[in-house]
Amino acid sequence: MSRPTPSWLTEMVRQAKRGAGTPTVEATRSLLARLELPTVCESARCPNRGECFSHSTATFLILGDVCTRGCAFCAVKRAKRPQPPAHDEPDRLALAAIGLGLRHIVVTSVTRDDLEDGGAGHYAAVVRALRRQCPGVTIELLVPDFRGSADALRTVVASRPDILAHNIETVPRLYPAVRRGAEYPRSLRLLELAKNEEPELVTKSGLMLGLGETDAEVDEVLEDLRHVRCDMLTIGQYLAPTMRHARVERYLTPAEFGRWYEKALAMGFKSVASGPLVRSSYKAPVFYGDMQDGRGAMCGRRPGAGCAASEHGEPSPREGGSPRQSSMRMARRFDAQ
Repeated sequence: MSRPTPSWLTEMVRQAKRGAGTPTVEATRSLLARLELPTVCESARCPNRGECFSHSTATFLILGDVCTRGCAFCAVKRAKRPQPPAHDEPDRLALAAIGLGLRHIVVTSVTRDDLEDGGAGHYAAVVRALRRQCPGVTIELLVPDFRGSADALRTVVASRPDILAHNIETVPRLYPAVRRGAEYPRSLRLLELAKNEEPELVTKSGLMLGLGETDAEVDEVLEDLRHVRCDMLTIGQYLAPTMRHARVERYLTPAEFGRWYEKALAMGFKSVASGPLVRSSYKAPVFYGDMQDGRGAMCGRRPGAGCAASEHGEPSPREGGSPRQSSMRMARRFDAQ
C-alpha cells in the first residue's frame, strides 16, 4: 500500500522549488547545457534544484549521466555499458565553475563499474583542472565505492580535494534490497582508508531515512561512521522518485530530524545537517566554512529544506509508503596494497 506524502512535506518541496523559472535559474541551466555538463540535481530529480539553480549553484555529475548499477532509490539512468568518459570534461567543468562564480565546487559521478579504475583518474583530472583554472576554490568530491579498489581511492585522494564524501545511504540490513552492488563494510572502509591516507582530509557521509530502518540501526551506523573518523554528516528523508522505486516506509517529522541532529553532534561529528529535504551537498559551502572557522559544534542546522545533490528525488504523487559485533570488525578491506 502506497503512502500519501504529508501535506507539510509537499509544501516544503514547493518552497524549495520556488526558484524555478526565474532568470537566474534559466541562466544556470543555459550555461550548463552550453557546456554539455549534466548535474545530479537534474538527473536525480533533487527537490531543491530550483532553489539551488536560483543561487547559481549546482552539483556537477561527471563520467556521464548513465550508471552501471541500479539502486532501488535512485532516479539516475542505468546501463551496463555507458559511453566512455569525455576527455575534455574537466576543462568544461572548470569553465562552468568560473561562469557561475563558484568558490566551493561539488563534483559527483555515476558509478562506473565498467571502467578499470572506476573513474578515479577522471576525478583526479577534474581536481587538477579546477586547481589550474580556479585557484583558491574549495573542492568537494562525492565518490562511488570504486568496487573496493584502494589504488583507485588513492588516486583520488592524491589529487588533494578538500572534502572526500561517500554516502553510506542506509543501514546494513537494507543494502541487499536498496543498494544492489554495494556493500556496507566496503563503504565504511573507503572512508577509513581516505582518512588513513590523508589525515587532514575532511571526510563526509550521508544517510537517508524512511526506508524501514530502526532507530537502533541508525545509531549503529552513526557509531560506525565516527569509528572511521567521519567529520561531516547529512541526514534527510528518502523520497521515491517514481512509483517504480523503493517505497517510502515512513515519513519522519522535523522534530525527529532535530533529535538526530542533536545526537550526531553529541557523538562528535564536526558538522551535521539534518532535515526532511537535506541532501548530500546541503548548503555545502556554508557547512564547510563554519567547520573551518572553528564553529563545528554550532554548524549543524536545524531541520528544514536542503539543497544540492541527492540520489533520490522529489516525492511522487503517492509514494509507497541485541548488541551486535561492530561492523568494523567484519569490514571487508579494500585491496590490501
